Amino acid sequence: MRGIAQTAVVSGACLVTVGGITVTARVASSAVVTAGSILLMARLGSLYYVTNVVPPAPTATPATPPPPDTPPPDTGDAAPPPKPVTRTGTLTCVPTSTACYRGGSWRSDGDPTNSFDLYQGRYGGSSYGRNTGCAFYGSKPHTLNGATCTKATVKLKRLSAGDFSGRSVTLRLVSQTSRPGGSPTLNESTSGPSLKINDSATFTLPTSWGQALIDGSRGGIAINVGSDDPYIHLAGRGSWSAAMTLSLSWRRTS
Repeated sequence: MRGIAQTAVVSGACLVTVGGITVTARVASSAVVTAGSILLMARLGSLYYVTNVVPPAPTATPATPPPPDTPPPDTGDAAPPPKPVTRTGTLTCVPTSTACYRGGSWRSDGDPTNSFDLYQGRYGGSSYGRNTGCAFYGSKPHTLNGATCTKATVKLKRLSAGDFSGRSVTLRLVSQTSRPGGSPTLNESTSGPSLKINDSATFTLPTSWGQALIDGSRGGIAINVGSDDPYIHLAGRGSWSAAMTLSLSWRRTS
């Protein structure tokens, strides 16, 4: 049976309430009884004995909450640099002059305006020599210095001269940015589009040509062939407003 101690042990006994009745119960000397202890009891005749003391229920220890999230410590590292800004565009360069070199001098043929048409080859075995037609662009392409050329084009128009079949001019890069006193300095070459008389075209140049014009190592474009034929006549500034207009598409990262 169970009982609830009402007193501590005195002279080997204590008062215990059992089933609503308070009785005197004998307690073994080793048992520790205090008022309120829950006891296991035994009865022999009219005597009550405490056989054991029921230990109190353990007190629950509250769980320790996890620590709150904390940001990593500031190491003092500098913020990463901003991403570079890329800009793009297209620069249109109208030639500052167009001219034709032949037989040791620049042709004028009565034209003093730096707008002469461009020729290549030699007309009908003429004793004047072979022609080299040039377009000069001044300093404008170099205003893009530091940019990367992504595309370069030039506008061409063939005028009456030579046969009427489609013929290709040989394009050359020129060192000078304006007409020199002597012959132009010719450099890289590429074959241009095939044009019949009165045909026009926008021809895509090698990208490296556009870069050379931007960097300033080249200043103009010529037509020149190492033989008399094909004899070809292209429009200069005075014959067609778009003649030899150069377009440079560019990209710059900063």
